Amino acid sequence: MSFTLATWNINSVRLREPIVCKLLQDDAPDVLCLQECKSPVELIPLEAFHALGYTHMVARGQKGYNGVAILSKLPIKEVGAEDFAQLGHARHIAGQLDNGVTIHNFYVPAGGDVPDREKNEKFGQKLDYLTEMRDWFKANSPEKSILVGDLNIAPREDDVWDHKKLLKIVSHTPIEVEHLGDVMQAGDWHDVTRADIPEGKLYSWWSYRAKDWDGADKGRRLDHVWATGDIRQAAHSSRVLRDARGWEKPSDHAPVFATFDL
Repeated sequence: MSFTLATWNINSVRLREPIVCKLLQDDAPDVLCLQECKSPVELIPLEAFHALGYTHMVARGQKGYNGVAILSKLPIKEVGAEDFAQLGHARHIAGQLDNGVTIHNFYVPAGGDVPDREKNEKFGQKLDYLTEMRDWFKANSPEKSILVGDLNIAPREDDVWDHKKLLKIVSHTPIEVEHLGDVMQAGDWHDVTRADIPEGKLYSWWSYRAKDWDGADKGRRLDHVWATGDIRQAAHSSRVLRDARGWEKPSDHAPVFATFDL
């Protein structure tokens, strides 16, 4: 069985329903994982997605903030939803396909603007969230699993537009990168995107603040696709759909794709 998966921080699924439908129609991934849906589950615009063949969904939502959903052409059942760091936020949903593959969809806290937990509570919450992810995956060793989402960390030097300038900027600080690495190690997770695209600058997010996001190209790779070691070799055809950042009323993130032969 071969299936294509995409992950996309949509920054309001109701506001951006037209471009979600465009992606589903034009690129037609079998599974689409969305973050920052900013909607209660019952208000996600399922009718339009069902019409395009996405008749299955598992989700966690809340009004105006956070929210994660997995839309699927393939049957999928919910198998978990963790509240790491006890924030009371809708930031994780896990679903399992009929072939036994578990998909974890995460929206890791952004962490505010100051990379100091003593001065910025949000940064502390981000580190705590990652620590609890690490501990959970260490205690519940994942197998035949995929982890995707807006992890709000660009770990490599070539995942940001300027490594030195961003070393003290939240999302690329050494302590965040270290915490993300600990999560990967705990669950035997492997970066599918960088396995396929090992060299060169690669981004999935460009700030709304940039007047010419494309020309300035000051991006960061905040959105990730990982696989456990037992299925890492089944992944291929990774890509970032950069063009989506320029669609009408866009998210500030672009979708990230991978295909799995399982």
